Amino acid sequence: MSRIQTAFEKLKQQKRKALIPFITAGDPSQQLTVPLLHGLVAAGADVLELGVPFSDPMADGPTIQRASERALRNGMSLRGVLGMVAEFRKQDAVTPVVLMGYGNPIEAMGWETFAQRCAEVGVDGVLTVDFPPEESHEAFEHLQRHNISPIFLLAPTTNEARIEQVAKLARGYVYYVSLKGVTGAGNLDLSAIEQKLPQLRKHIKLPIGVGFGIRDAATARAVARLCDGVVVGSRIVQEVEDSTEQNVVANVGKLVKELRQAIDQ
Repeated sequence: MSRIQTAFEKLKQQKRKALIPFITAGDPSQQLTVPLLHGLVAAGADVLELGVPFSDPMADGPTIQRASERALRNGMSLRGVLGMVAEFRKQDAVTPVVLMGYGNPIEAMGWETFAQRCAEVGVDGVLTVDFPPEESHEAFEHLQRHNISPIFLLAPTTNEARIEQVAKLARGYVYYVSLKGVTGAGNLDLSAIEQKLPQLRKHIKLPIGVGFGIRDAATARAVARLCDGVVVGSRIVQEVEDSTEQNVVANVGKLVKELRQAIDQ
């Protein structure tokens, strides 16, 4: 079993839900990304989503856009992100790491080189926001060859045919975007999520994580009751932005502990 499968299987046995935090690699600095990843795990994260900064992040709201801009100014690159995962793995061989980003940096590196390097450093999954399933066959083949899980997004507007298509290709877990908007938007509708999930589960046997718009412990708790995992990005990235380099690891850890406690209630 992959690290992702193992994590979700363990949670299922414990009757608990996954907490999946997101941070942008290289924000607030290259030196603090790996300490932040370890801090997330210590605070109760089950799977880590590590954002690869990109200059035109079309699915991201202003908070994560600013994080990408800061990271790029700090000299962050895809090769640098992979190096951070290798560094993280020196102390943590268990926690799954999923890279989340956009196709251009991977295309520039080449999918074969990228997939091979992911396997070497210990990446478990890759979520490429702007690669729909119709355009993912080459990427899928390379990732599968190296036992890297391709992770796909589904949205409130996704139709039945697309859900079936994603169900065939996806590995690890599926990320359901909880609202029609960008990351960090504030118009989360719990009843709409509740209505959509049975349609997804009809075809998808993998765990389903829900994200976009989860900004506090109460919402995280409510969403966790509906799905297998809760993805929190913009709220954590906002905490990074609001902190100093001296207290960012402690501040983010405190926030994630609060989310963990809420989800476990």
